[in-house]
Amino acid sequence: FKPDLLILIDYPGFNMRMAEWAKKKGYKTAYYITPQVWAWKQKRAHQLGRISDLIMTILPFEKAFFKKFQVEAHYVGHPLLDALADFPTPSPVKGRVAILPGSRKMEIRNMLPVMLKAADSFPNIRFVIAGAPSIDKAYYDSFLQGRNIPVVFGQTYTILAESQAAWVTSGTATLETALLGTPQVVCYRGNPISYQIVKQWIKVPYISLVNLILDSPLVRELIQHDLNPENLRTELTRLIDDETHANQIKDGYLELRKKLGGEGASARAAELILAKFKNKN
Repeated sequence: FKPDLLILIDYPGFNMRMAEWAKKKGYKTAYYITPQVWAWKQKRAHQLGRISDLIMTILPFEKAFFKKFQVEAHYVGHPLLDALADFPTPSPVKGRVAILPGSRKMEIRNMLPVMLKAADSFPNIRFVIAGAPSIDKAYYDSFLQGRNIPVVFGQTYTILAESQAAWVTSGTATLETALLGTPQVVCYRGNPISYQIVKQWIKVPYISLVNLILDSPLVRELIQHDLNPENLRTELTRLIDDETHANQIKDGYLELRKKLGGEGASARAAELILAKFKNKN
């Protein structure tokens, strides 16, 4: 009940309030995997600097972002590199395409029907849906309506690695797809009113982590009205039939890996914590 140090990991809705409480109590805090304040509510960078004694980020551009607010942050690398380090990467299968329609029901409801309608135009492509662990298969079946497209749970990395291309809902999955080397189209569609409200607050030029980290439009982003069957068909055809285009994306993925650094992000975070707080009151 009287910790020498409080380590906060991700989960800003809870952890930023916890850090405020710890600050008042006089406890030292280290924040690892900081909130994406660079995307919106940027003024929270000041708050993070005030309530955290050590800030450790996992995206290479975050250190410079915090510096603009006179807040020191340490970039340690991305833990996904460790998560994928021991994954035996299989070879992609020609004509197989992964569908990642999101991990929440609202995302699936907005994304999957559009993706399925586009998939109907490719009778010779074998599509596979990577099922989210929190979603019941019956929910996916309600959209499939008899289509012969399997929903596979617990094998997302294998599905991606074995696919020639992928339609991926914006989020961490876009970075996982890139690190596995699968050319992708990034998809996002939200409630129209909510989207217009959020759009006023968003301060970044891209929605995918791949493009944000590279600071260039390597992968195509289909957002809101641009996410339609025609555009999905066009972009998938390019990924499958245009080998030069697919190889350009794969080359970009290699540059992405370089920017993310090597494995050992959490170990480097631990070393920073020890260096700053060990044997200090």
